[in-house]
Amino acid sequence: MSAYHTPVLLDESVSALITDTSGLYADATFGGGGHSAEILSRLSPRGRLIGFDRDSEAIANRIEDPRLTMVHGNFRFIRNFVELDRRQHAPGDSQAEESGRAGMKDNNDGVLDGILADLGVSSHQFDSAERGFSFRFEDAPLDMRMNAGDKENQKTAATVVNTYTEEELEKIFRLYGEVENSRALTRLIVFARASAPIRTTGELDAAIESVTPKVAPHKYLAKVYQALRIEVNDEMRSLEKFLEGASASLKKGGRLVVITYHSLEDRMVKNFIKAGNIEGELVKDTFGRVETPLRAVNRKPILPSEAEIAGNTRARSAKLRVAEKL
Repeated sequence: MSAYHTPVLLDESVSALITDTSGLYADATFGGGGHSAEILSRLSPRGRLIGFDRDSEAIANRIEDPRLTMVHGNFRFIRNFVELDRRQHAPGDSQAEESGRAGMKDNNDGVLDGILADLGVSSHQFDSAERGFSFRFEDAPLDMRMNAGDKENQKTAATVVNTYTEEELEKIFRLYGEVENSRALTRLIVFARASAPIRTTGELDAAIESVTPKVAPHKYLAKVYQALRIEVNDEMRSLEKFLEGASASLKKGGRLVVITYHSLEDRMVKNFIKAGNIEGELVKDTFGRVETPLRAVNRKPILPSEAEIAGNTRARSAKLRVAEKL
């Protein structure tokens, strides 16, 4: 599994997650299975884990353990899958099952003791040239879909680069990549694609070479590629739906543990923990009391140690936030 992906903040995240070794947990981003393997190693024979991943290659890398249930799907639908799992493992008495189901819906009570989500792209995805996630490969196709060869999602990075309007592209690079010269960047792409479609990472890099800084160009390109990846996979909307579903799926006292890698997603997670919505707007009831579904366990994010960053440079921007269901 380490060859597929090196898990970030492994001990910190799993230690924060597990409060009952016989409980039911979810790894919302299975990836290479590193976090899942650690969770399973700490659970008792009665504990169970549900692993989610939209990437078929990650599903193929599953761990053989009877306590693990794998779900091939987007974590934005976690509530649906958790409800289905609850029904499948409900007591045989149909009346009791219907009563329990109604109670979960009416009271918004979940069944999970904890949910972990590592929002980073896996090392395997970055290191697979044919996936098109990295600018390190000159002839890689501009794909960037989280699910390799996803037939349902035909929108690739090449689709975005070649068919979006200049205004749409500029907005994506400005919002999702926080690229300072997003307007100049977009003009170069539009100019280049007028002559021939931009289909590979090398062609994209060449098209924007004149606005790419000579000093530390990889930092600039990382922002450009991040913006395209977020758009292709609808990551911000998926994260919002995941946070809502995760909150509803947790039982009282259950833990939500999320590892973020850039300011956009970290801000969303922080706001949701604070206010129950991604805008961070506090909602009060008729008595003036603030209504929030979660409570922050750690006021400040937990960061990787210098030793971890030295051993895995992809951990350098990671932030870990932990919340508890009220």
